Amino acid sequence: MIRSALTLLTLPVIGAAYSLETRSNEGTAAVTYADVTATSGLRFLHRNSATSSKYLIESATGGVALFDYDNDGWLDVFFVNGAKLKDPQPDAETPDKSSPEFWNRLFRNNHDGTFTDVTEKAGLQGRGYGMGVAAADYDNDGFTDLYVTNYGDSILYHNNGNGSFTDVTAKAKIKTDGWTTSAGFFDYDKDGYLDLFVCRYVQWSFAGNIFCGEKKPGGRAYCHPDNFKPISNYLFRNNGDGTFTDVSEPSRIKASEGKGLGVAFADFNNDGLLDISVANDSYQQFLFKNNGNGTFTEMGVIAGVGYTEDGKTFAGMGTDFVDIDDDGFPDIVTTALSNESYAFFRNNGDESFTYATLTSNLGEITRLFAGWGMRIFDYDNDGSKDLFLANGHVMDNIELTQPHLRYMQKPLLLKKAGKKFVDVSSTSGTVFNQVWASRGAAFGDLDNDGDIDIVVSNCNGPAYYIRNEGGNKNHWIGLDLRGIKSNRDGIGARITLTSESGKVQHNHVSTTASYLSANDRRVFFGLGEETKIKQIRIQWPRGIEQVISDLKPDQVVKAEERAEGKLKVSS
Repeated sequence: MIRSALTLLTLPVIGAAYSLETRSNEGTAAVTYADVTATSGLRFLHRNSATSSKYLIESATGGVALFDYDNDGWLDVFFVNGAKLKDPQPDAETPDKSSPEFWNRLFRNNHDGTFTDVTEKAGLQGRGYGMGVAAADYDNDGFTDLYVTNYGDSILYHNNGNGSFTDVTAKAKIKTDGWTTSAGFFDYDKDGYLDLFVCRYVQWSFAGNIFCGEKKPGGRAYCHPDNFKPISNYLFRNNGDGTFTDVSEPSRIKASEGKGLGVAFADFNNDGLLDISVANDSYQQFLFKNNGNGTFTEMGVIAGVGYTEDGKTFAGMGTDFVDIDDDGFPDIVTTALSNESYAFFRNNGDESFTYATLTSNLGEITRLFAGWGMRIFDYDNDGSKDLFLANGHVMDNIELTQPHLRYMQKPLLLKKAGKKFVDVSSTSGTVFNQVWASRGAAFGDLDNDGDIDIVVSNCNGPAYYIRNEGGNKNHWIGLDLRGIKSNRDGIGARITLTSESGKVQHNHVSTTASYLSANDRRVFFGLGEETKIKQIRIQWPRGIEQVISDLKPDQVVKAEERAEGKLKVSS
C-alpha cells in the first residue's frame, strides 16, 4: 500500500438554507422532507405510454440522475422518459420518441433552489423506450458523461464540456441488445479507467407479449417475470482510448443468466477489488466476486445472499451495497414486491452474509410495500446510516385481485436504531402521506447545505424533488474526491472516518445504487454533535492511501489523489 499526505481544498457551504452563525444546538431536532417541486421548476411528467396490450416495459421505466454536468459545483437533474407505443406495437418498429412529451430531460441547477430545462441545448432528448441512467467521467477528461439504458439500443453520451453531449455509442463500440435496465460505471481492473456494467431483465419482445390476468373488463395485467426466460448481463471494459470491449464472456459475467433490475458495487471482502451485487426479479440474487484476474465468480448462494432465509426467491428491484452498521464490511439491502419483504443481508466479514430482514424489523415494516428506488444514507447526520424507500406496485390494477394492496404507495423513511429499523415516515414531513407509483430515485445534496435531498421519478406521473429540512442541524463533512492515478471520479475509493470520540464510520465512492438511477458522487458523513474529526483515511483504487487529520466539520472537502507531497489546505 502506497501512503502519502493529502492535497485538499476545503469548499465553503454555499446553500442559502444553511449558515454557521444560525446553527441550532438542538442536535436531536426533528428532520423532515419538504416537497419543493412546484417552486423548483423541476417540471417533469414521465410517460410510459400505457396500452391495453399491457407491454411489460410500461411497468418498469423511469430512471433519474443527479450529477454536475457543467462543473459549477451544483448538482443538475436528468430524467429518463418512455416513448410512444402503438396499441398493438409492431415488433419491427422502434418506439417513437419524437414528440417532446416523451423526451428525456436535463435540468440545470440555477443555484437558488430553481432549475432550468436545457435538454435541447444539451442534445439529450434520446431515442427508443427509455429505462435508466448511469453517470460518471468514463474518459477522465473532467466532465461527467451519461449512459442511458433502453428497451433496444442503449446510448453512451460524451459530455463535450460546453453544455452539450454527443452520442458516441457506435464510436465507443458499445452494443447492447434486448431490454437493458440499471447500469453503472466502476473500475473492476484498477487500470484508472471506468468500465461499464449493464443489467438486462428478461427475454421479452412485443411479438412475444402474452395475455396475463383475468379475461374480463380491466382484468388484463402485466405478466409476472416467471413467464419469461432469464438473460445475461453485460460487462464492457474501458480501453482507455474512448472505446470499450465487450468482456461479458471472458469475465464469466455472461455465464450467469438472471432477471436483473438493480445493481451496486462495493468491495465486500476488503481485498481491494470492486465486486458486483445484482438484484434479480423473482430469481436468485447475484453476487459477483472480483477475482482480480479479469474474471468474476458468481457466489450469491454460497455467500448467503441468493435467497431469503427460508430459501425463497423474491422480486429484487432496487438495491444498495453500503456498510450500514460501520463494521468495515459493506452490507446489501434490496427491495421486493408486496407480500414479500425487503431483504437486508448483513456482511459477516468472512465472505458470507446473514439474512437480517426479520431481526432488523425491515420485514415487518415493508411487508405490504413494493419498492424500487432506495438508498442507504444518513438523512439526519447523526452518524448512523438510514434507509429511504420509494414504493409503488407493478400492477396498476392490483386492487382488483388483492384489495388489501395499492398501486400508488407512500414512500418510507426508516431510521437505524441499534440493530433495528424504525419507521419515522409519519413524523418526517407531509410528503410521506403522498402516494406515488415510484420507480427511480436519486440522492444528493442539491442545495449544497450539507444534507441529502431526493428526487423521485414516478411511472406515468410527475417527478418530485423532496428537500431535506434540518439534517444540517447536526454536524457533517462532505468529500469530493479527484483521482489522478485512479479514475478521476475516485469511484471505488474507500473512506474511513474517525471522530474525536473514537467513533468510526465507513463508506466508499460510487454513483451506482437505487433503481435505474445515479447518485451524487460526493460522500457525506454525519457527525451528530461532534465538533472535531480525528482522522479521515482514503484508500484509492490504485493503492495510494492518504490521511487527513484534525479537520473541521460542516464543509465539503475536495481531496486530490497524490503519491507524494505535503498536506495543503485552502478555501
